Amino acid sequence: MLYKLHFLQHIWRQLRLVASLPYFSLLVWILPLLLFTSGHNSLMAHDEGLYASRARLMFDSGNWIAPWERAHHKTPGPYWIIASFYKLFGISDTTARFPSMIAGIFSLWLVYEIGKSMLDKKLGWLAAAILSVEFLWLQYSRLSTPDLPTVLLVLLAILSLIKTELHPKSRYLWSFLAGFSLGLGFLVRSFMIFLPIIALLPYLIWENRRHRHLNNPILYLGFFVGLIPTCVWLWLSWRHYGSQSLQELFNFVVQLGSKDNYQNDRLFYLWNIPLKAFPWAFFGLLGLFLTLRRPIPRYQLILVGFPLVLFVELSLFTTRLSHYSLCLYPFIALFASVGLNWLGNIYQIGMTPQLPLKKGKRNVLDLFAKKNLPRNLSYGFGGLGVLLVIASIGIFSWGSSDIRKYAIIGLAMGLGWLILPIVWIGRYHFGKKFLTARYWIAGWLIPCWLALAAMGSVGFLSDYNPGLKTFLQQSAIASIVQSHPTYYVDIDAKTKVLFNFYLPSRPQPVASISQIPPLSYAWIYANQSPKLSRPHRIIGTVKESQLIQVIP
Repeated sequence: MLYKLHFLQHIWRQLRLVASLPYFSLLVWILPLLLFTSGHNSLMAHDEGLYASRARLMFDSGNWIAPWERAHHKTPGPYWIIASFYKLFGISDTTARFPSMIAGIFSLWLVYEIGKSMLDKKLGWLAAAILSVEFLWLQYSRLSTPDLPTVLLVLLAILSLIKTELHPKSRYLWSFLAGFSLGLGFLVRSFMIFLPIIALLPYLIWENRRHRHLNNPILYLGFFVGLIPTCVWLWLSWRHYGSQSLQELFNFVVQLGSKDNYQNDRLFYLWNIPLKAFPWAFFGLLGLFLTLRRPIPRYQLILVGFPLVLFVELSLFTTRLSHYSLCLYPFIALFASVGLNWLGNIYQIGMTPQLPLKKGKRNVLDLFAKKNLPRNLSYGFGGLGVLLVIASIGIFSWGSSDIRKYAIIGLAMGLGWLILPIVWIGRYHFGKKFLTARYWIAGWLIPCWLALAAMGSVGFLSDYNPGLKTFLQQSAIASIVQSHPTYYVDIDAKTKVLFNFYLPSRPQPVASISQIPPLSYAWIYANQSPKLSRPHRIIGTVKESQLIQVIP
């Protein structure tokens, strides 16, 4: 019996050791957020549906170089990746999202390594944990777009540059990997990869005397090797389309850089990033302030210079979209870990940390700390939690079934925010000294985790067009689209993208209803039905579109 007890204790110690490993603990932390769904999945139009449907066109046609009628305006890396997963796991909207999920997991691990190298192990882990509960980051970790694979390559390049300095004996390996990652980024994100490359230039140029990266030919060799897949594709595409391939690539970037297609001004990211990264952007600002006061030796131009230059580039670029800023989110998490850890130190000792004061001047951080920021933040967000709980209970009681989904999210976050005042009161009013800063910091992570888990569970992060997918799965509709080709005259662009993915065969465009053969099926705008010159019967309606059959 005693032997069995010792054996069980040994097993328990081993399990605790495994659970404490940073890679494993981060995987356990992020996996539920990536996998929780309402049981249903449907693609988001427009971008996600475009990448998934274009990859399907490659897979179905067997032509992975030139399946388009005319030269394409993007490099094929994302389509190749998604189509490869189709080949392994079959065609589905879930399969299309696997590459981003995997890239999201590896990105967390890279952020941990970067944070551990530049800051310390604790802050590296905290930064990775924060990154996983930033809303926009998690959302795009669950979408079939090239954004997360691109960020993964950029983070790998940054880590490789750091490792080159830390491990001189492996200098050539890490230099090659840094260049290769950036070169391969062109295949995944076309000319957009040059934005993070430019953001690295202050570090590469101004500190070249110390690290000598720019004098290392292996870095350039890796970059050109990374460009080989793109060059091969361009050559094969040129054989099919001629010079039009290069023209389309350049024209697309020029169009994005010269026209404000979405009417977002230069202040767009100043409010959009804090909104999509709430509340971590505010901790990030505190961490940035602390980092500017106490620069990180050797890596200040990576930790601070890179995101600041990239932010300026994105703001000057005339097409401004939320997901363009995703490369900034790992750095928001790194700064947030610095800021949150600093507040945690104040919480832990219950007094102002002793910061160096300049003679004759009052230290700004000392002034803030004297106002007891951890206590005020705990009570403030605890009050917000109470309001969310009350509002959620009210919605559950009197709201409609659609609104109740939002109440689940509000209730999860509200209950989570109550952890902060409970931990503070427990430590400083009831003397529970075991409630250390780790518990208080967890009180910030858990509410965000619970809210995002609730969002995934009700389908907000996976089921973007449930009505259309349910409509196409109806037996009457499914039997028609499975056995008959369909046409369209003019339908909504986003609906067309989803049809291209979910229908067994792509609808054929026609100029007018008169070109549709008798007894054939067509998709039209619902309000066009009374105006059609040919007799027809309506099979079904979804969103703004109708499936009709032309009668002879």
